[in-house]
Amino acid sequence: MPFHHVTPEKLSTAVIRQIEELILRGILRPGERLPPERELAERLGVSRPSLRDAIAALQEAGLLSAKPGAGIYVADVLGSAFAPALINLFARHDEAVFDYLSFRRDMEALAAERAAKYGSDTDLAVVQTVFDKMQAAHETRNAEDEAQLDAQFHMAIVEASHNVVMLHMMRSMYELLRGGVFYNRQVMFKQRTSRAALLDQHRLINAALQARDPDAARTAIEAHLGFVEVSLKDQKKAERNEVIARQRLKHETEG
Repeated sequence: MPFHHVTPEKLSTAVIRQIEELILRGILRPGERLPPERELAERLGVSRPSLRDAIAALQEAGLLSAKPGAGIYVADVLGSAFAPALINLFARHDEAVFDYLSFRRDMEALAAERAAKYGSDTDLAVVQTVFDKMQAAHETRNAEDEAQLDAQFHMAIVEASHNVVMLHMMRSMYELLRGGVFYNRQVMFKQRTSRAALLDQHRLINAALQARDPDAARTAIEAHLGFVEVSLKDQKKAERNEVIARQRLKHETEG
């Protein structure tokens, strides 16, 4: 018969499972510091030795890391999603940039559909809150904040889709975006008045989500990323044209 003795679960095992679930669901994020040992043990209702056993096991599994004198942090597991050689290869070729946008369009359209269907009221409140911050940054013309909030807005949609595989995959993609591997939002739009257009596109995405309209959410995401692709192509073309123009000027002045 397929039965076996039931054994009580060790407290450290329960702690491991809880922290693993928080990391899996994207609630504890890479680089986030855990509370001090005494506080965390109290929150979890376990002894400090049990907590230490759990932390040691999670460190061995590569999910947590210790920084001497600073505490315990969620490991940067996203940093290993792409090998450094591949990241450098991406950065050197425009083909990777446009493949990246195509991939994002497909994945985020699906995420937006799922968020409109399955996201809780709290999930959508998070999206709304980030969008409100985007509007405030737009009004103060804080380009750096706008760029960061742009990524947060899209990640909030992915989080609201409640697919943990998509969540971690897309989070790793956004880390490359924030690092300027694929493109830089501020540089890309420097020759085109598009800040207002971008905000309007995000407003449409947010409105569709708040209305729980999956089709409208998908359409709005696809239109937004299509606009980003066209804008980026225009910028790349302008950069190539500038190189040629400088060559002509040099030839005329030195000829």
